Amino acid sequence: MTDRPGRLLTPPALARLANLQLAAREIVEGFLSGLHKSPYHGFSIEFAEYRDYVQGDDLRYLDWKAYGKSDRLYIKKFHSETNTAVRILLDRSASMSFASRDQVSKFRWALMLAAALSFVASRQQDAPGVLAFSSDGSPGLPPKGGQSHLMDIFRFLEGIEPAGETTLASTLHAVAESARRRSMVVLLSDLWDDPDQVLSGLRHLRFRGHEVILFHVLDPAELLFPYTELLDFQDLETSERLQVHAFSWRRNYLKELREFAERFRRACSEARIEYHLARTDRPFDLYLAGYLHKRSKGRR
Repeated sequence: MTDRPGRLLTPPALARLANLQLAAREIVEGFLSGLHKSPYHGFSIEFAEYRDYVQGDDLRYLDWKAYGKSDRLYIKKFHSETNTAVRILLDRSASMSFASRDQVSKFRWALMLAAALSFVASRQQDAPGVLAFSSDGSPGLPPKGGQSHLMDIFRFLEGIEPAGETTLASTLHAVAESARRRSMVVLLSDLWDDPDQVLSGLRHLRFRGHEVILFHVLDPAELLFPYTELLDFQDLETSERLQVHAFSWRRNYLKELREFAERFRRACSEARIEYHLARTDRPFDLYLAGYLHKRSKGRR
């Protein structure tokens, strides 16, 4: 894999890409020429061939050879199961509208990732679907294959805006209960919700046999807190306001944020859930190329 694609999609460039169909194609295909092996291999092809063992599975289909090499239990899947449903859960609560100076909003960044991953899944003959959730409603499109459905996803994504409060935990439980067929579930969120409840929802998905991938989308200002003066902060979801002296507040904020992220990272690792911190100031195509390459390498 080359270090850099031909043209980086920096946050300002990303904000100018109004047409999601063209943007997703450019993001995905723009770095293909720099890869020795297609990044499509590894997004769901291996997932289509094997999945983690879940209590109650028929032991006749355990791959003992894989267990001997990795000390992990995998179930062999059959050809009839190889069209994977890829369920993309997009947090559209108001907190996702935040963007610090010169950055694209968290929602726009996550929206582009949802479009690009839908494009990847569709190119693999898998079935992408999208659910955009918040207290203002949770519209979506169920997983389905075909080019026309991919175009429907792009049109759907182009028509939604962040609004309302988060319904993250309840959405995860609802998807776990309603998605009968095992699938790949991709969550795009800033995770500003009760961590106990969110982790309960993520574990519920794993208990149901779904593969879960979590992208924790944060603005660099949320990660670095580069403020020093007296500031008036407003909660984008509840409109609650709080005036603080940023300099004296910074140390505690950063400590709590590290502990918050580490809690998710550790709990996801224990539950065999992929956790990825996604900074909105990273060139988007580099981020996606690196993720797909790492995933493909790990699956092999």
